[in-house]
This record gives sequence, C-alpha cells and structure tokens, in this order.
Amino acid sequence: MIRYHLRCAEGHAFESWFADAAAFDALRARGMVTCADCGSVQVDKALMAPRVRSARGAAKPEVPVPVATGNEPQGGSVALNVSPMEKAVADLRAKIEANSTYVGKGFAAEARAMHRGEKTEAPIWGEATREEARSLRDEGIAALPLPFGPRSKSN
Repeated sequence: MIRYHLRCAEGHAFESWFADAAAFDALRARGMVTCADCGSVQVDKALMAPRVRSARGAAKPEVPVPVATGNEPQGGSVALNVSPMEKAVADLRAKIEANSTYVGKGFAAEARAMHRGEKTEAPIWGEATREEARSLRDEGIAALPLPFGPRSKSN
C-alpha cells in the first residue's frame, strides 16, 4: 500500500491510499480519483516527504505534527495539523460509532429486514456494493454513503 498526498485543480489538499503507483494511475485515468472537497477529477500527486525507515527496517509511527497557528492562548497550547474536513469526518465517525451498530457486509440485508418489519429498527452502518446501494434506494430504503470505512476488515 502507498499513501499519496493529493491536490485538485481548485487547490484542495487531501490524501488517499492505493495498492501501488500503477493503481493510482489507472484509477486517475478512469476518473475515479476525486477531490474530497469539491468532487473534481483533476487530481495530481502533491509533493511528499519520503518515509524513511531505520536501519532495523521498522518505520516510526506517523503522528500528527503540532503546528502553531498564531492564535494560541498564553501558555503555548498548540493545534494539530488537521484540516477542518478531516476534523468533521473524524467527528462524524466518532458519533456514528458511538450511536449505531456496525453490521459489516450484511448492511443491505439488515436494512431490508428493518424496513420490512422483520427486525426492530435501530441505527446501523456497514458495507454495501454499488448494486446493493442502488437496490436499497430503488426499494425506498434510506441509506447514505459514509466518507470512511470500518477501522478493520474483521467483519
């Protein structure tokens, strides 16, 4: 896996993971790499610092870099280098994880069962293919895509 820092034609910066450099190129050529802010498909790789491994081959864990904003109160508190969009997505993830149940790849079946009254309605989230999502929509079942996936692929 490789993580690229990306920038769209409008100047929005974001990052994404790809299987390898060829996967990024293929997806970009098909118009499948889009800006998270404006949806533009005119996306290019931004300059990145290389990830350097120690002599033992173990990479140091990546952590947010503290940066001064110039608006810190007396006492020197520091803000993390996180965009407003990243903070909003992190807040949304926390709220969804705290207030709903992850049902994994069985999302479409669970949503249908609740819609039909076969199961008690409850807030859920999970994974669905494009076809499953279209089918839910066509059946009048409300479901929205989320800007994140599960933290692990155990379900």
